[in-house]
Amino acid sequence: MVTLGDIEAARARIGAAVFRSPCARSETLSRTTGCEVYLKLENLQMTGSFKERGSLNRILQLDASQRAAGVIAASAGNHAQGVAHAARVSNIQAIVVMPETAPLSKVRGTTELGAEILLHGGGYDEAYERALALAAERGCTFVHAFDDPQVIAGQGTVGLEVTEQVPDLEAVVVPVGGGGLIAGVAVAVHGRLPEALVLGVQTERLPAMLRGVAAGRVLPQPPAATLADGIAVGVVGRHTLPLVRQLVARIVTVDEEAIASAIMTLLEREKTLAEGAGAVAVAALQSGRLPELRGRKVVVIVSGGNILDITHRRTLSAGPLGETEVELRLETRGQAHVAELLAAFQAAGLPARRV
Repeated sequence: MVTLGDIEAARARIGAAVFRSPCARSETLSRTTGCEVYLKLENLQMTGSFKERGSLNRILQLDASQRAAGVIAASAGNHAQGVAHAARVSNIQAIVVMPETAPLSKVRGTTELGAEILLHGGGYDEAYERALALAAERGCTFVHAFDDPQVIAGQGTVGLEVTEQVPDLEAVVVPVGGGGLIAGVAVAVHGRLPEALVLGVQTERLPAMLRGVAAGRVLPQPPAATLADGIAVGVVGRHTLPLVRQLVARIVTVDEEAIASAIMTLLEREKTLAEGAGAVAVAALQSGRLPELRGRKVVVIVSGGNILDITHRRTLSAGPLGETEVELRLETRGQAHVAELLAAFQAAGLPARRV
């Protein structure tokens, strides 16, 4: 079980290499939600999310033989960049297995940080299994995205910071995927401020932690598409679930419309760019899912800001009645990938052309 001491040790270990992100009062959200709201802007980290904290804490504790063999991870985005950054800081080799569907901006970002990228499978689960197999074959250390006590302790340094930046806080609202961030934050906050509430927010399309807490066990969920792809985790951690059940007061879910609205609020009123997963805590406040926080001093964690832009338009259709013409703006790897996409549409019976 992760302790406050583990998190304090993690901060001493990683402190010089991790940005102490700001935690500023939001006048707009304070006025519109009835809470005194402070935004912990982890989207301003060098890799665009909190993930580098846990990865770095894990990697800095490798012994000499483990460092020589390097590390491997599976991720569709933010964890990939966190591991790549931590490995570069530690001067060791990193391999990241990413699904073939991973956003190209995140693939490119991870490559630029020096990691070797392997694209495998149609989703995270296949990439995860491939990474485990490669770790066994090559003798690399596997760095889990959330289900590792050292990773949880590193993520918990966010919680230490908010108790120092807003020492009289009454609640912290945290995005929840596999549970590494909220588990670490809950240990830190309750260790410093035992009376403070820690609340979690998931997308309603994939509430794996909410259902796991209710069932008292890890309860795998089927995959689902959501704006909050960074927390679209179907299987929560065996290390994170007990901490969440013990320390988190409540978990709520938000729908896609609320997530989109929160992204726009942060962009237009706070001038900060948050991805869907990073905006769910704001979405919960804005949509009234946490009425118990009204009148309280609340820290909301904006956990990440890596966004892939996709535009979907259904206007000015040239098709016949009864059919709809859809225009998609997609990021591609190059001309060969464009041709591959067009062929796939044609094979599926969907006439497609470049515009």
